[in-house]
Amino acid sequence: MKMLILALAAVGLVGCATPEPASAGLVDVSVVNRATGEHLKVYSRDGNLYVAGRPGDRYAIRMHNRSGGRVLTVVSVDGVNVVTGQTASPHQGGYVLSAHESHEITGWRKSLDQVAAFYFTALPDSYAARTGRPGNVGVIGVAVFSERVERPTVSLSKSRAADAPSPAAESSSMGAASAPMRRLRDERIGTGHGERENSRVTTTEFRRDSRSPAQVITIYYDSYHNLAARGIIPTYPAKRPNAFPGHFVPDPHG
Repeated sequence: MKMLILALAAVGLVGCATPEPASAGLVDVSVVNRATGEHLKVYSRDGNLYVAGRPGDRYAIRMHNRSGGRVLTVVSVDGVNVVTGQTASPHQGGYVLSAHESHEITGWRKSLDQVAAFYFTALPDSYAARTGRPGNVGVIGVAVFSERVERPTVSLSKSRAADAPSPAAESSSMGAASAPMRRLRDERIGTGHGERENSRVTTTEFRRDSRSPAQVITIYYDSYHNLAARGIIPTYPAKRPNAFPGHFVPDPHG
């Protein structure tokens, strides 16, 4: 199964905080606050993974290929493919990571050179809601496919392997996105379509090893307040006053 997809070159991610990966299969995924470089804490409940987003904060999806071969990652945010803008399906195109490569996806792909930055915002301001698809707001998904590698054919005269695909081009992102700040007490949050940023990619060919993903990572997100109200983030009661904390009456200060 051949298809034309976007490919990323290796990007050196140095000086970042230790990530909290959402999975430990072929690919690790974490969500990064781009203002601070912090990897958002992952909460687990009933087998599901959650992170708390703050309205207005730009974020990135950080992926690390743990394997020794190339992988295809089909990435969705709020049920929308981040490359094509289509309602997401694992059978669509995505990003290719080389062996042991790490990369941060910072926005909705607008061209081979630019993205529109991801940022947390009120549900009505999310890209999915503004394009008439609010039903899956609040989830990040990554479907991972291994690459089919052709085995070399051997004869008495020569041995020939399949042609290697051309390498991907370098990728970078820069610039700042300003997002509207909103009061979100009980309102769910989604991902907005922010300012344009530079992010260079090229196309490559990738042959999937199977029709079904080798791995699917799903991370749900909402505001801290909402996750705490649902019991996903533990809350601790305020310290109660002690009626008998001492033994004798001390002198007042001053």
